[in-house]
Amino acid sequence: MDLRKLASAALAALGLIIGSPAVARQAAPVTAGAPPARGAMPDAYAGKKKLLVIADVQSGFHHDSINHAMAVVERLGRETGAYVAFLRTDSQMITKQPLIGKGARYTGRPINAKNLDYFDAIFFMGSGEGTLTPQQKADLLAFVHEDGKGFVAAHAATIAYFDWPEYGEMIGGVMAGEWPIEPTGLIISDPKFPGAATFPTTFADQFPYLKEPYAKGKVHTIVRVDPAKLKPEQLAKRPDGDLPIVWARTYGKGRVFSSALGHRDEVWDDPAVQKLYLEGIKWALGVTDADVTPDRP
Repeated sequence: MDLRKLASAALAALGLIIGSPAVARQAAPVTAGAPPARGAMPDAYAGKKKLLVIADVQSGFHHDSINHAMAVVERLGRETGAYVAFLRTDSQMITKQPLIGKGARYTGRPINAKNLDYFDAIFFMGSGEGTLTPQQKADLLAFVHEDGKGFVAAHAATIAYFDWPEYGEMIGGVMAGEWPIEPTGLIISDPKFPGAATFPTTFADQFPYLKEPYAKGKVHTIVRVDPAKLKPEQLAKRPDGDLPIVWARTYGKGRVFSSALGHRDEVWDDPAVQKLYLEGIKWALGVTDADVTPDRP
């Protein structure tokens, strides 16, 4: 066989392949730092309720349980089909402004990051003073108050944003202190709220007592600590015995559900806790309804 003829034929065939439209598209030059722009990505979750789960603790106490809590909340949404959860440990998406990339590759380009307009509710587990700009704070309040969206304040949410009074007003109060983790007597104040009727009346977790802007008559209590079962030194922290740990309220057009449950991993594995949080999320999303008339002062 003439090797020169064989090599010539092979090169000719290779030239035909390289010259094909498919390969030509693959081989097209790309400007450095600016890949070809793509069209808008279709919404993979069209028709589903969207829950933005945030555990931003950059400036506050790091609860070990938030890792497991986020996984539980995501799983509950997928298993029930009630919502799809987007998990974040930063507050970037708390904005109504466009989210544009930074750096050599993405400066000035959309990065497929969703802002608040995409979501139906926020599940918040942050702590500390946070990193929100004044504009982000205004956007968050408007998301609930004006847009009629939902906000779920989970466990440590009452120790977030002490320097932002409007946040405390939105969720209904902030933490004044807390008691040690031990079996604690509870009262189911509203067994009609979805998921509350079967919640145990003794439960071991870390429960807070509240301070301003909390005041009786500003929230609808669902579960509270039983003051009759507290030690005298515990009751002395809140002598009036007004001790909600799970409550709901409206804020403008929106819905706020707050629960102190969830200090430890095993709490999030408790079926009763999962049920109550799931129903609270569904209520905040507007999937279900409940009477959340504020308590009598």
